Amino acid sequence: MTAPAATTPPPTSAVRPAGHVVVRAGRASFLVHRRAALVAGGLAVLLGAVCVAYLCVGESFVAPSEVLKVLLGERSSHDLVVGTLRLPRMAVGLLAGAAFGVAGALIQTVARNPLASPDIIGVTQGAGALTVGSMTFGITTYSVLPYLSVAGGVLAAVLVYVFAWRGGLHATRFVLIGIGFAVALRSVTQLFLTKGDYLVAQQAQVWMTGSLNGRGWPEAAPLGWALLALLPAVLWAARAQRTVSLDDDTATALGIRLGRTRLGLVAVGVVLASMATGAAGPVDFVALLAPQIARRLTRTAQIPLLCSALLGSVIVVMGDLLARKLLAPTELPVGVLTAAVGAPYLIWLIVRGHRVRGRAAGGRA
Repeated sequence: MTAPAATTPPPTSAVRPAGHVVVRAGRASFLVHRRAALVAGGLAVLLGAVCVAYLCVGESFVAPSEVLKVLLGERSSHDLVVGTLRLPRMAVGLLAGAAFGVAGALIQTVARNPLASPDIIGVTQGAGALTVGSMTFGITTYSVLPYLSVAGGVLAAVLVYVFAWRGGLHATRFVLIGIGFAVALRSVTQLFLTKGDYLVAQQAQVWMTGSLNGRGWPEAAPLGWALLALLPAVLWAARAQRTVSLDDDTATALGIRLGRTRLGLVAVGVVLASMATGAAGPVDFVALLAPQIARRLTRTAQIPLLCSALLGSVIVVMGDLLARKLLAPTELPVGVLTAAVGAPYLIWLIVRGHRVRGRAAGGRA
């Protein structure tokens, strides 16, 4: 008598982590976190609603049907307001917010610290210092300033990385040295402002608060093309996040080159943050807020990049809409709104971290 053949469960169900589903597209298959996918869908709907409100609301209200006509290229009496003024400005906010969100997620992943965002560890300050310095020396062309901003952000990040490296990258040392560089670079920027021409200094001061006022296709188009070119690197980063989240001993035992992987993630994050700063100015706290909110909504082990990007766009576009309307006809820079929300959140993070460390120390005692 022959024994019945043992049935083997499909490999995907045997190794599939809890809360995940397998999505197949032809020969390719992807492991998707179910809750993260639902949150991303909800955020996409919210972002669409915010964009419609942004295009409709302003000094004059434009009906959604007229907005749709403009978007479809049909003739409308609102071409100037919607197509020339509001749409390109919103595009800059969308792209810059997404770049800030992903940049913050990557750098927080490497540093393993929610305080580590590009505007905390000196990246945006480096971008701002070189940009403001260039403006005080007479370089005020908006086609050049974004590239100088990227160069300043990358240079600041390289210096922080080099000074933090001691045979490896320790997360706490990386954040503390970054905060020191941020303070020093902010002082350099203030020095440029005091030494520069009054009108140029005034122009630079507005840029430094993070503002979408006057932004248009000349800023949106290069940022959009750059983000498209970086898409393969972002996809790689989404996969590399899992290995960086492991503890050092486990990752080393698995043959993972942690140093190179962390360097790659930081490089992608720095370039994204610097490009966004070049287009919209250093809009504070977006890179800090978006990844942390995304992580709390999705409850995932790694910070989800897609949700961080969507939340970054929602924060910047909604913030700019509120900045235009709260004190109308006076327009506030969007950076003022994000700072008003982000600063209390930063204080809460610091106090919460202090309490957690205190409870841990008490438990050990």
